[in-house]
Amino acid sequence: MADVLSQSEIDALLSALNTGEMSADDFKKEEEERKVKVYDFKRALRFSKDQIRSLTRIHENFARILTTYFSAQLRTYVQINVASADQIPYEEFIRSVPKMTILNVYELPPLDGRILMEINPNIAYSMMDRVMGGKGVSVNKVENLTEIETTIMSQLFERAFENLSEAWSTVADIDPVFAEFEVNPQFLQMVSPNETVVVISLNTTIGETSGMINICIPHVVLEPILPKLSGSYWMETKKKDIKPEETANLEKRIKTANVPVVAELGISEISIEDFLMLDSGDVIQLNARIDDPLTIKIGEIPKFTGQPGKSNNKLAIQILETLKGGDDDDE
Repeated sequence: MADVLSQSEIDALLSALNTGEMSADDFKKEEEERKVKVYDFKRALRFSKDQIRSLTRIHENFARILTTYFSAQLRTYVQINVASADQIPYEEFIRSVPKMTILNVYELPPLDGRILMEINPNIAYSMMDRVMGGKGVSVNKVENLTEIETTIMSQLFERAFENLSEAWSTVADIDPVFAEFEVNPQFLQMVSPNETVVVISLNTTIGETSGMINICIPHVVLEPILPKLSGSYWMETKKKDIKPEETANLEKRIKTANVPVVAELGISEISIEDFLMLDSGDVIQLNARIDDPLTIKIGEIPKFTGQPGKSNNKLAIQILETLKGGDDDDE
């Protein structure tokens, strides 16, 4: 938003124009200079702000799912939320990752390419300590991971990342598959250094330990579904085609549903005082005559009229006619 000038500043500008200290051409040149923007081709912005917002919404849902999943698995306080979502070159992301950390690579068939999840070692060790029955103490010794520790961490995050398919279900049907476990980012080369990637950073708290989980998604992975990440796609309301067997199944369930049927003898209005004074043997006068047809209600809706009687020595009611009128009548 442009700065708002005070009245004294406006008077000073008008005075400078009148005295010749400044000219209108100077303002035009300044305006033209402002139109020039510096563009770094090494940091090509290939995602629109709308698409970044959509990815943020998807991973906010993913963060909520992970919070529930890890809380149940670790049986301790877990809080995960999205901190940021940025697009940067892959090389810049790799340089920002610690030299020794927890790196999990996943494939997302049917989408091409792979994505990377980087977990802060403090978080990873705290989770592993809880899984093995500890208090969630974090000891960063990622450079000396044993085979057992590697297996436990891989399985823990492999099962957790399966929840990504639920978070992405609104834009694509994916089946995350664990592909590789690594601790040194220099040994990973998923895409070219200048490839644009989206990095979603998740603030993670496990008990008293906190750290970051970063999800790196290359542009090549998202390219086939980019149109679905636009705001217009999210606002669309698509009519779902109902299959004939679904309709038949619904009709069958409706036909076997139980509904209350009430034959109403009549109604009466009395005061609270009279109601409190009622006793055995008292008579309440109804608003209907003995020979008037009774109203039969289905649920709370009057649908028929009938007359009382007996059938096989049991109380019964004979339907006389169907009541019509209102929005409830489709006949």
